[in-house]
Formats: sequence, C-alpha cells, structure tokens
Amino acid sequence: MKKLFLISVLSISSVPVFSQTLGGPCEGCEALLEYGNRQLSSIDTLPDYSINEPKMIVTGTVYKLDGKTPASGVIIYAYHTDRSGIYPTKGDEKGWARRHGYIRGWTKTDENGQYTFYTFQPATYPSRTEPAHVHLTVKEPGKQEYWIDSIQFEEDELLTKKVREKMGNRGGSGIVKLKEKGSFLLAERDIILGMNIQNYH
Repeated sequence: MKKLFLISVLSISSVPVFSQTLGGPCEGCEALLEYGNRQLSSIDTLPDYSINEPKMIVTGTVYKLDGKTPASGVIIYAYHTDRSGIYPTKGDEKGWARRHGYIRGWTKTDENGQYTFYTFQPATYPSRTEPAHVHLTVKEPGKQEYWIDSIQFEEDELLTKKVREKMGNRGGSGIVKLKEKGSFLLAERDIILGMNIQNYH
C-alpha cells in the first residue's frame, strides 16, 4: 500500500502546475507564450486570411491603467473560430494549438501602443450557445499574461442583454460595432491594461 501511495504522489507531483495569480483563473493563458522565436511586430496576419470572407481588421490602442498613456511592448495573443464556427486543426498541432486551433496570431504594440490583426470575421459555434468572438490575452513587460474581454460584435443577435450583463469589462469593453473600410470590416478594440483585472498592481 505504501509503495502504491508513493507512486501516486510522484505521478501527481510530476504534472506541471501553472499558477495564475494575475487576473484570476485562466485556462490557456500560457498559449500567449507559444510564438516561439518569431520576431513580433505591431501587425500580424492570421492563417487562412486570404481565403475567407468577410475580411476583418482588428485594431486598436493599448493604454496603461490611466486610460490615456499608450503602452508599448505589450504582447497580444488572438484566436478565433473559422467560418463554420469551429477551432480548426491540421492534426500536427502542439501545445494549446490543439484546443485553440491554428487561426491565431501575436502582435506586440508599437511606441504608440497600437496593434493590428488582419483576419476574417469568425462564426458562432454550431451550437449557437455564444455570440461570435475573438479571444484576447495580453502580456505586459514584467507581468504575467492575463485574459481580457473577448471582442464581440454589436450586430450579433446572440449578444443579448443577459450576455452583456455578465461581461466584466476586463481591459475595457470588448463590444465593437463593425464598420466598413473599403473591402474590410473594421473592428476597433482599445485596451486599458489592468482595468477590472484581479490582483493587478
């Protein structure tokens, strides 16, 4: 019995534990770190952008907690569903890409705090249990990564009053009104670092 107990303890202790102290529990926040040795810039183009419509530009300015000072050097991780409402995989994914799919990208804000993703408008889940959305995670220099409110679209019929009331406005409101900009849909999402984020100092 003692031997079995020892094996059990060793098995448990060998499992890596991710401790999320900033922003509360966050399953998958560490996916933000999976950009490898890529040199990040303020602009990124997500996979399958060229073959999907409607094309969408997600852009905005990241501010410090005062809501006025642009924040440079902030990494933003974004991922979303494809046009059928699933997180597509190719079968060789590693890490969180097995859950988040390959429609994902990373930017790093410039000296003006600006970031831009070229992508396409995601679809809601086939179950239609949630409005269509773009997940966002941020990492400031010297701080742990944390999630902020997803981008959701004002025009989405699933974005009900009940859904809106549950939002925490983490990093500011994620609700955007899509605008037409040439052949693109423009989704402007500014971010205020630390806003409504647990344990933010």
